[in-house]
Amino acid sequence: QVQLVESGGGLVQAGGSLRLSCVVFGNLFRINTMYWHRQAPGKQRELVAGITDGGITDYADSVKGRFTISRDNAKKTVYLQMNNLRPEDTAIYFCTVDSSGVRYWGQGTQVTVSS
Repeated sequence: QVQLVESGGGLVQAGGSLRLSCVVFGNLFRINTMYWHRQAPGKQRELVAGITDGGITDYADSVKGRFTISRDNAKKTVYLQMNNLRPEDTAIYFCTVDSSGVRYWGQGTQVTVSS
């Protein structure tokens, strides 16, 4: 049984920062790319950032320069440092990982940015 558990969400004022964490529980042969997605109310889920097992990163244009994704392979954890948050960043943030052709999703953590 594989489980992804996110933490670190909350309420913050515009311009503030949050750091999300996601721990992978369970046995996976290999964790390939790890991602953060988000879904705002009334909008489609979107990819925020991804990081390969080699450390190559990619970001949505809307978060470039403000968000940083990182991972600790020994801890099977992926992080998302979010700085200079904006009200439009308000969403549920989901951690996802790819392993052996299967994509696993966490339950999500709420991030709310007040203006």
